[in-house]
Amino acid sequence: MCGFCGVIEPGAAAEPALRQALERMNQTLLHRGPDDGGLWLDAAAGVGLGHRRLAILDLSPLGHQPMVSPDGRYVLAYNGEIYNYQALRRAIGDDYPWRGHSDTEVLLAWLSRRGPAATLTECNGMFAFALWDRQARRLTLARDRLGEKPLYYGYNRGRFLFGSELKAITAHPGWQGELDRDALAAYLRLSYVPAPHCIYRGIRKLAPGTYATLTPGQEEPTLHTYWSARAAAERGLAAPFEGPEDEAVGALERLLMDAVGLRMRADVPLGAFLSGGIDSSTVVALMQAQSQRPVRTFTIGFHEAGFNEAEDARRVAAHLGTDHTELYVTAQDGLATIPSLARLWDEPFADPSQIPTLLVSEMARRAVTVCLSGDGGDELFGGYSRYLWTRDTWRRIGWVPLGLRRAAAAAVTRIGTGTWDRLLAPFARFLPGPLAIANPGDRVHKAIDILTGDSPESLYLRMVSHWKDPAALVIGATEPASVLTDPARRARTPSITESMMYMDSVLYLPDDILVKLDRASMGVSLESRVPLLDHRVYEFAWSLPLAWKVRGRRGKLPLRRILARHVPPALFERPKMGFGVPLAHWLRGPLRDWAEDLLAAERLTRDGILRPAPIRARWAEHLAGRRDWSYYLWDLLMFQAWLDLARSGGALGARP
Repeated sequence: MCGFCGVIEPGAAAEPALRQALERMNQTLLHRGPDDGGLWLDAAAGVGLGHRRLAILDLSPLGHQPMVSPDGRYVLAYNGEIYNYQALRRAIGDDYPWRGHSDTEVLLAWLSRRGPAATLTECNGMFAFALWDRQARRLTLARDRLGEKPLYYGYNRGRFLFGSELKAITAHPGWQGELDRDALAAYLRLSYVPAPHCIYRGIRKLAPGTYATLTPGQEEPTLHTYWSARAAAERGLAAPFEGPEDEAVGALERLLMDAVGLRMRADVPLGAFLSGGIDSSTVVALMQAQSQRPVRTFTIGFHEAGFNEAEDARRVAAHLGTDHTELYVTAQDGLATIPSLARLWDEPFADPSQIPTLLVSEMARRAVTVCLSGDGGDELFGGYSRYLWTRDTWRRIGWVPLGLRRAAAAAVTRIGTGTWDRLLAPFARFLPGPLAIANPGDRVHKAIDILTGDSPESLYLRMVSHWKDPAALVIGATEPASVLTDPARRARTPSITESMMYMDSVLYLPDDILVKLDRASMGVSLESRVPLLDHRVYEFAWSLPLAWKVRGRRGKLPLRRILARHVPPALFERPKMGFGVPLAHWLRGPLRDWAEDLLAAERLTRDGILRPAPIRARWAEHLAGRRDWSYYLWDLLMFQAWLDLARSGGALGARP
């Protein structure tokens, strides 16, 4: 688990200048690899690779990178883990001049002997890498199937730059950055910048399941898809599991046991994040079933009841017999992380659960170097409540003419939220969950807005969107299309539930969930591994009939049944709780002055990027308690904080 960077700039720099630039880029990735660092240069070709190492397998110097093949032709800089590296090593055989036992050396052996396409289809892992072929003068960049590890690339002022994080690219002395306003519009809708877009114009994210090749002088890299989430989903749907449901659950458990076991291989201390929910509890249960000693587990607790899962996690840990650590954090602990968020995430990113994810990673790193995580279960097995809500809501309203729904919505929203609060107050305890809260009028307005979609997919788009028309908020922007807005990008699925699951697996999962996990864990030099995202699990999950995954109001049925073999259902059968923070309260309280400064009308006007009027209106409504705009405002605040950092560090031009 590491970070790497590189540059191609033929004929533009002598070796000292190239080395200095590369060292500066590489140093920004120290947090990803504090154990070792290396540079490799071919100044005559204008090529340089940099690497920072977090040693996990083969802790000796024989795992040093960039790693050169025995014949001197190939040079590899690599971030990640190839979990089946032992089988791949056996396949190469003993005639290869092995030097150590790292997975890096195995990957390099395969790439040098079999080439990228054949190698990538055989690798089971999370990874991104850069391979320079000195003979063919060709660069290959590659990324794992589901997007667990990041990789940015692109031209800037004539030089080709790439790296595990944006900070490595922007650290090049010749860098000149320009804001991509279209990407900013996409961010304000989603709270993250979706691949392949990047907040800097001209820089891209390599898509999951893809590798790119480039030779010096080539205008743009050539992209190759070696694995497609869409094709895998459609194959599974076309060839469903043959056999009874019980047999499928058994097959899934065996597959998950193997996926977990592969991810328990390490030459350093290992543990797991445990929230007490179904996904993380399943991963920990399967870990403990294969471990001869108690597994180290880690949980963050909050004193606010609506955000605290620590007690549930403690009970699961006690039943499984893990070596459990929990840390209760205060609002001050969470607030203390905020100044570091823009620096760690490198790009505007506004999922508030980044805060507890960072805190639990910091806690775990004090005891272990590797942690397994339960991410991915919701997307693969239908666990999000929004899937059920969208399905059921469309069944109820889809038959109502769109014009009539829009007219009703207009009539409802003409009644202010305060009036709705007063009208609903006598009935609050009888209202369904989403409305049985403070300020039910706010939820009425938001729900009515969602119901004006013209299809179940558009209903889902409005549900997962923050700013509903972000291009109108960003001056001069055109929002790019995504799988949420372009039907041609969606898998062919027989139901809206499966359509939502697919859209999340190629958008929300890689660009929000996995970005959050990677930056939070690697920010404290902790490797995170995700067994549920073994590509074999993904492919198998899509072969299961939907009715075996989601039934009535309950999702993730196969995981529930597997977990019940290890943990009494009473310990995990409860309403799903998000991994969040009391953001609405913080913005009206301890964060108010900080937010006011970032959202000041004169500042927004001077920047010339965002239109101040709608921002100031929502900020005023939020402060007055009339509406809860906390997530909308957090999007803006994380962008403004990133903008300040980018300008102060020279990655963007100075403030106008």
